[in-house]
Amino acid sequence: MADILVIVAHPQIEHSSVSARLMRRAGRVGAGVEVRDIYALYPDYWIDTAAERAALGAARLVVWLHPVHWYGMPPLMKLWLDEVFGFGWAYGPGGQALRGKALWLALSTGGSQDSYRPGGHNRHFFDAFLPPYEQTAALAGMRWLPPLVLHGAHRVSDAELQAHEDVFADRLSSYPDWPELAELADHSACIVPTDERPAG
Repeated sequence: MADILVIVAHPQIEHSSVSARLMRRAGRVGAGVEVRDIYALYPDYWIDTAAERAALGAARLVVWLHPVHWYGMPPLMKLWLDEVFGFGWAYGPGGQALRGKALWLALSTGGSQDSYRPGGHNRHFFDAFLPPYEQTAALAGMRWLPPLVLHGAHRVSDAELQAHEDVFADRLSSYPDWPELAELADHSACIVPTDERPAG
C-alpha cells in the first residue's frame, strides 16, 4: 500500500488536457504513490467501498485530482465521497479512519484566473468555491493543504502545462517536506454529537 493516494476523477480522461498528464506523471513518481482512476474503475458507478477505504487507510496524503465542474467535483467523485466517507467511519462517533491524514486538491478550471474575481463572469475569487472541500477535510479530521490549481486549462501553452506538471510531481515526491507546511495547523477537529443521526 502507498503513502500517497491519488484519486483521479475525470469523466472523459481521453479528452483531458491536464488531468491525464498529471495522472500519468503521478504513476511515474515511485512506489510510494498509488493512482486510482475512479471513472476507469467504476464505469457502472458501483463503488467498492471496502477497497477504497483500504487504499485510504494506508495513505498519509490523499490527493483529489479532477477538473472543476459547476464549481465543484465531477459526479462520480461526489458519489465516491458519499459512499466512502461514511458516518461512523470518516466522521461522527467512531469515525476516526482519516484523522491526521492530509488532503490536497489538484484542480483545473476551464475559466481563466481573471474570470474568478469580482467583476469576472464567475463573480468570486476561486477560494470562495473551496469551503465545502475544506470543511469535508475538517469533518474527517484531515489536514487541509493549499490546493494546486491550473486555470484556463483549455488555453494554457505546453510550456505552462509542463511547468504545472513538474510542480505537481515535485510535490508528490517531496511530501511531507513542503516549506509551507510548517506554518499550517495539523487539523481542526469537528466533533459530531452522537445523536446527530438516528440509530439503526
